[in-house]
Amino acid sequence: MPKSTVAPTIDLAAEGKQVGDLRVRWSDNSVPLGYHPVPIISLKNGAGPVILIIGGTHGDEFEGPSAIMRLVGDRSIEDVTGQIIIIPSLNRPAVAASTRVSPLDQVNLNRAFPGDPMGALTEQIAYYVETELLPLADTALDLHSGGKAAYFAPCTLPTRTADPGLYARNLALAEVFGLPFVWVLGGFNDPRSLNSAAERAGVPMIATELGGGGGVDPDIANLAEEGLYRVLRHMGVLAGEISEILTPRRVEIADPDHSIYAPGEGIFDRKVSAGHEVRKGQVAGYLHYVCEPRRASETIPFSHDGFVLAHTNRGYVARGDLLMLVVQDTE
Repeated sequence: MPKSTVAPTIDLAAEGKQVGDLRVRWSDNSVPLGYHPVPIISLKNGAGPVILIIGGTHGDEFEGPSAIMRLVGDRSIEDVTGQIIIIPSLNRPAVAASTRVSPLDQVNLNRAFPGDPMGALTEQIAYYVETELLPLADTALDLHSGGKAAYFAPCTLPTRTADPGLYARNLALAEVFGLPFVWVLGGFNDPRSLNSAAERAGVPMIATELGGGGGVDPDIANLAEEGLYRVLRHMGVLAGEISEILTPRRVEIADPDHSIYAPGEGIFDRKVSAGHEVRKGQVAGYLHYVCEPRRASETIPFSHDGFVLAHTNRGYVARGDLLMLVVQDTE
């Protein structure tokens, strides 16, 4: 396996608090001869577990990065036993542009793993995370939200791995984080995601979905911050007890066709929000063909019983857009 071309400006083996960059070489009109920086922070104090915390994998999802930066501001190095490696804006060009994908190569970072050391900028970042960072980690966290496009009922996302022991550790992390729902990533999980990269590396890992809307919801950011502290205490990196671990509701995509997609282009007049039970035949909303006023509005029903884990934030939708993510309970 070739070595990554991404170069950190800090020594991840060194003790203490370090703040630097991952230098990603990608020549374009904005940076023709230099490098694109991805900020990285290391808090290392002696022997102990190594926790990798990532935010900004998608550039319009801000609750996670906000919680991460609160953690960085609150912790002194003396609080840490082991190491916390923090990347608050992994897809930095996308974060700066407030876009889901990188404006430099139009690649979705969470669909770019395992990446390519000689590929486009986003592929280089993915390759570095999979081949250089994940092998260092005992646990990894990747904080997402719905971004501008969607709103999710706050949930953690463990992967149902082929290794039952790894799956059990993923589930334990998901429950410790403390959100009300656990969305199990089963057979429909995308192998190009960071969750799948962690499975390939054999590293216990969860992602999150923390609301959404393209801003920072204070209540959900507070939940994310508390979740980070709970995991760090659970792993022994920070001292202190965690509060009672409640049993979250565990859900999974039983069939992608249970979800609702826009059948045409128009305004989606939503009747149901994320976090609600629904029944087959219940009205999800109406599609108004405002650009074709001679065309009657369309009633859109749910095709199956289930639970709405996420809904679109978009008012005007195009054919194929996800309108409602419908899941079912799972073991």
